[in-house]
Amino acid sequence: MFGTALAQTAPATAELPSFAELEAAGAIIGRILVNPQDIFDLDDPRENKWLFELANKLHIQTRPEVIRRQLLFKPGERVSARIIDETERLLRGNRYLHDVSIRPVDYRDGVVDIEVRTRDNWTLDPGISVARAGGSNSQRIYLNEHNLLGTGIGVGLSRSSNVERAGTEVSLRNNQLFGTRATLNASYANLTDGNQWSFALARPFYSLDARYAAGISAANSDVVNKAYEQGVVVSQYHALTRNWELFGGWSAGSVHGWAARYSAGLASTSSTYENDPALPTPVLPADRTLAGPFIRYELIEDFYEKVQNREQIGRPEYFAMGFRSQLQLGRTFEALGSTEESWVYSVNASKGFGSIHTRALLLSGAYSGRLDEATRRNQLLSGAAKFYWPHGKAALFSAAFSGDMYRRPDTPAPLQLGGDTGLRGYPLNYQSGERRALVTFEERLYSDWYPYRLYRIGGAVFTDFGRAWHGTGEVSAGERVLSDVGIGLRIADSRSALGTVLHLDLAFPLNARDQVKSMQILFKSQRSF
Repeated sequence: MFGTALAQTAPATAELPSFAELEAAGAIIGRILVNPQDIFDLDDPRENKWLFELANKLHIQTRPEVIRRQLLFKPGERVSARIIDETERLLRGNRYLHDVSIRPVDYRDGVVDIEVRTRDNWTLDPGISVARAGGSNSQRIYLNEHNLLGTGIGVGLSRSSNVERAGTEVSLRNNQLFGTRATLNASYANLTDGNQWSFALARPFYSLDARYAAGISAANSDVVNKAYEQGVVVSQYHALTRNWELFGGWSAGSVHGWAARYSAGLASTSSTYENDPALPTPVLPADRTLAGPFIRYELIEDFYEKVQNREQIGRPEYFAMGFRSQLQLGRTFEALGSTEESWVYSVNASKGFGSIHTRALLLSGAYSGRLDEATRRNQLLSGAAKFYWPHGKAALFSAAFSGDMYRRPDTPAPLQLGGDTGLRGYPLNYQSGERRALVTFEERLYSDWYPYRLYRIGGAVFTDFGRAWHGTGEVSAGERVLSDVGIGLRIADSRSALGTVLHLDLAFPLNARDQVKSMQILFKSQRSF
């Protein structure tokens, strides 16, 4: 019977054709068996522990219908290997899932039954975290649930503090609003220097074959902005920013491996600035409101490669190797509340070369700004390149370059470098300006050590070269290229919805040594190696 969802183990069968072979044979999809699994496999002697059994009992398993709603294929349709591959890739994007397997389990008379088996992550995340980067500490106390009652809904509450500010934040995320493809994301933060909130409701282009999209979003930020010199705050000002956007889009879906998407809408960005008496104030940016219609075009090539041990440890990763681009053009009008009439534009593109399995070069670039009475303003040109070269099962050489250049920026010295913004051997925001360049070389090591079946261990040896310049009040350290070397430990959290990689780095500056400490300790969590 078509369309029956069975949360059970599929029957053992002889070797079956692959999905590519089934597609070539014109097979039709019959039953779809959706089998969410617990966090730990107690049939595996390595995981048959009392603590893991307790975790399974305390954890609420993902509901089968939550998985089923995300499938891009249905009973009665012809098998498409491309669509099945895309379904697995999208399912793996859920933080509450540790593993995903889609396979044929029975094939007869031209009809194939398919099993979708998933394994959960631990999704309740209470804790206290401490991070250190660039000579500055940050703390966070939090309670997050990434899969509330097995529904896929995420909720969070946190209290954090860092060198910029402290505050409390609450958040909500639902990617299957009322059992549909609609998504809802909302957050509110009450901060020591103001507040921030955001709201987004959309039916996105959730797959390459999605035919339409629509949405509305809004955000508000009322905080104090700071300017740095050699990692020290030298001035600050109050900034109030309000944004909203309404859009609708259409696509013909995937055609010969390409998906083109067309969107149009209305958008508004408003920024106002005030002096802050706590510190000297720089020349304030001009208050500005930009409101008007826009059109957007997006082109995506369906070419992804699946691999392990690149930005994660022992975990499948997907890299977009195909060409991707997005172009947006808007016009602001004073009749809609704008302080100026101008063209607002942005374009970005990325492409991978080679193979992520052997050697790969990933390139990306972006350009944005606006044209006001033949004068270009707030022009930002950015480019990045990343090179991966695995040599052996457990080692990889990585090289990365990024560069940014502002012309007539709306805010002073918008680019920073130092600490967790790059140059790990120097204090946070040690250099700032309208130009920035950073080069990093890393030798990464991935071990098979899997302590307690919870964490995966790796390491890195690195060196950074970088500079941020063309800012106001530059001093000698801001007028030269800085460099550092260091070593680091990587601990990947492989069984929780966080999916983070803990970084513990020791970085040593190679110049400006009379102005900074001889060693920087960085301790933080990131989503990548």
